[in-house]
Amino acid sequence: MKTKRVCEKGHTYYKSSDCPVCPICAAAENPATGLLSELSAPARRALQGAGISSTGDLAQFTESEILALHGFGPSGLAMVKAAMKKDGIAFRAD
Repeated sequence: MKTKRVCEKGHTYYKSSDCPVCPICAAAENPATGLLSELSAPARRALQGAGISSTGDLAQFTESEILALHGFGPSGLAMVKAAMKKDGIAFRAD
């Protein structure tokens, strides 16, 4: 069942989960270009929370460390691996 919510910025929205993220605010924060623009919102927030904004930043981590981030899964991993390959960058070895 969806419940009506209001975010701290005053946006009214409905959610059926416990996720506190306002979809209106999240859409406004979505980058227009670059690696993060291609990812789902949970995957993007997971990387941003870890201080990752580029493929170069990802090279400091192992695949396992990235997959351990809450909100980041196999489909996001496939996307970042493709972007890293294109840039000639790889994850740190386990």
